Amino acid sequence: MAKRTVEELSEQLLNKPLAALSSEERGVLEAIVSREIVADDAGILADERTSFGERLSDRVAAVGGSWAFIIAFVLVLFGWMLLNSRILTRFDAAFDPYPFIFLNLILSTLAAIQAPIIMMSQNRAANKDRIAAAHDYEVNLRAEIDIIRLHEKMDLLMLEKITGLEADLVEIKAAVKPAR
Repeated sequence: MAKRTVEELSEQLLNKPLAALSSEERGVLEAIVSREIVADDAGILADERTSFGERLSDRVAAVGGSWAFIIAFVLVLFGWMLLNSRILTRFDAAFDPYPFIFLNLILSTLAAIQAPIIMMSQNRAANKDRIAAAHDYEVNLRAEIDIIRLHEKMDLLMLEKITGLEADLVEIKAAVKPAR
């Protein structure tokens, strides 16, 4: 019974046979038939599918892209340079004297590790956007189909009302004619 109704909706509302429907369209029609709500939070749906590594990359990208990280990083760099150029050189104990080769190695290593992690986070964000777009399509399709169905119901009600008025008019005409 439900399958036949999905087929009828497919033909009637989308002008497509059931076999020609995309998975999103079919899912929307099945949700209409079963009276399910399709408007879930796409962010929650995407977050449910994430692995530990993806969540970690998001967190690293969030920290690495913050003003707090930038300010702290600048302070550490200036501290390193000050320590190795002014303070420790007085005691002949600088572990990374100018031109700060060890600092360059650390910065290069940090950049080499941080860049792919941020790219993973961006890929996940793009995937999340794709999930949201597909979900938005389903919700929009559901709304459009519901509007079409409401128009059909309104048209049917108007037709019934007009038919009733025409019947009333015929009765009035029949009642008025003999009185003349």
